[in-house]
Amino acid sequence: MDQAITPIGGAAAWRGAELAARGFWPRRLTAQEVAALDAALGAVKAAGRAPPAIAREHFAIPALAPLLAAVTAELESGAGVVRLSGLPVERLSKDDLRTLFWGLCANIGTPLFQNTTGEVLAEVKDETGQGIAVTGGGPGPVPSARARSRSTGPLRFHTDKCDLLCLLCASNGIAGGVSRVVSTVAIHDEMARRRPDLLRVLYEDFWRMRPADEEGAQHADRVFRMPVFSRGPDGAFTSQYSRTYVEMAHAEPGVPPLRPEQVEAMDMLAALADELCAEAPFTPGDVQLLNQHVTYHGRTAYADDAASGAHRVLLRIWLAVPFSRALPEGHRVQWGATEAGALRGGAILGRSAIAA
Repeated sequence: MDQAITPIGGAAAWRGAELAARGFWPRRLTAQEVAALDAALGAVKAAGRAPPAIAREHFAIPALAPLLAAVTAELESGAGVVRLSGLPVERLSKDDLRTLFWGLCANIGTPLFQNTTGEVLAEVKDETGQGIAVTGGGPGPVPSARARSRSTGPLRFHTDKCDLLCLLCASNGIAGGVSRVVSTVAIHDEMARRRPDLLRVLYEDFWRMRPADEEGAQHADRVFRMPVFSRGPDGAFTSQYSRTYVEMAHAEPGVPPLRPEQVEAMDMLAALADELCAEAPFTPGDVQLLNQHVTYHGRTAYADDAASGAHRVLLRIWLAVPFSRALPEGHRVQWGATEAGALRGGAILGRSAIAA
């Protein structure tokens, strides 16, 4: 049987409303778990440590061991999506919130660099200062994913360059900014049923471009080829995709135009993502964890209210995790390493962002 067009099924093939029934969308932190995080925060502050100079051994949270074991199992072997709620952001300073979030994430995996200039704990917020929505589609160069995300505009479904994407809602704007998450396994399986011909196209190579505003411009292989859908050496599914970087690659001299069937396949992927996704607004104190091999994420447009001081700010950490799956050898160009559990991904391939 043709593996590429065979439905995968399993826990990762969830659809929209099914996500809430799994128990991790959301899972509220208990008072005891919050107290353990507070104690670990106090310990690292007393030791004079702050991100990025905090590793797992510095932020001890043994009381959260059962929760983190369940979370990591759900992320790699379950739905690939977890939302934890109830962090007390209202009583934490900005620095304390960043430290607590970093320490929690360091207990799950290894933080990575998000650009080559040293960003490791990003703030995803409107950086235009004027509520401008950067969406693309007009004349001029294709705007990068970073430029889009740092505006108030909607974000198309995509992945980040890490095994695990971690987001913490520090504050929210007055309208919009709804988080959208979809199972790429569900997209794959629905396409296998409706249009197996287009599913095969997504298993073929697409030209991509490395974003200069994240990875710099000094790459001999700044434009490269990789499939949208792939299977690892043990058959595990993976999808690493941003239509923005496909479009940017095809705007480069010497890169052939997209074939009609490639455009049709990406259009169907986007339509199925809209159909199958789960949507949930962020509440301050929510932590969203997404396995980037089996999920895409996006958002609706949002509005801040500078007059009242209401702003949407998400803290973002990229993790390489020890429980990750093996990837196809051809993905080494994007990830740096393909072995299961490898330190891989990030804007500086395979380099830990934890400072000595």
